[in-house]
Amino acid sequence: MPDPKQDRAVQSRQRLLVAAAELFDQYGYQGANVSDIAQRAGMTLGALYFHYGSKQGVAEAVMNAQPQVIEPLLESDGLQRVIDITLVWADRLQVDPLLRAGVRLAVEQRGHGLSDPSSFDGWAAILTGHLQVAHDRGDLRPDVPPTAVAQFIVGACTGVQLYSQLVTDRADLMDRTCQMWRLLLPGIATDEARAVTTIDPGRGRTA
Repeated sequence: MPDPKQDRAVQSRQRLLVAAAELFDQYGYQGANVSDIAQRAGMTLGALYFHYGSKQGVAEAVMNAQPQVIEPLLESDGLQRVIDITLVWADRLQVDPLLRAGVRLAVEQRGHGLSDPSSFDGWAAILTGHLQVAHDRGDLRPDVPPTAVAQFIVGACTGVQLYSQLVTDRADLMDRTCQMWRLLLPGIATDEARAVTTIDPGRGRTA
């Protein structure tokens, strides 16, 4: 039987998470304060501390929430899913405050006293799982280790979005992400897998 109290707690955490993301996206970690987060969520400051413990706690939750913005939108698997994750990520970074704030906090965290690689490690673990599926199917070249490729993709996407943000405020992020894959795919995928794998901006917008 559903537990109404537990459901309310989940909803409260999500409201606080979204409110925090909107403020972190707009003002960064230093510029956002816990009182404004609670007020935007329509909740008390005590509720924020109860659910997240501190400003740092809610910031870490925002950083680590990135996959939940993307993964539920996808149905593909294996190598295609890895590509699709990055395409949806490139598209959603234009509009989704939770994703935007998560990326901003993760990249800027050293500047506000944090050193938490868990959001990067989390993405690497997710991509490793999907790449392992591709490996087991024979879609990856035999000498290509899924874990190393996953870590490389996380680093490459981080760099690509920073470059895009600096040059065009991410307006060309989708194009740059597709270009990344056109350069990377021949080095990791078999010819047969490449023939049935799609690098298409439309997959990011419609997945």
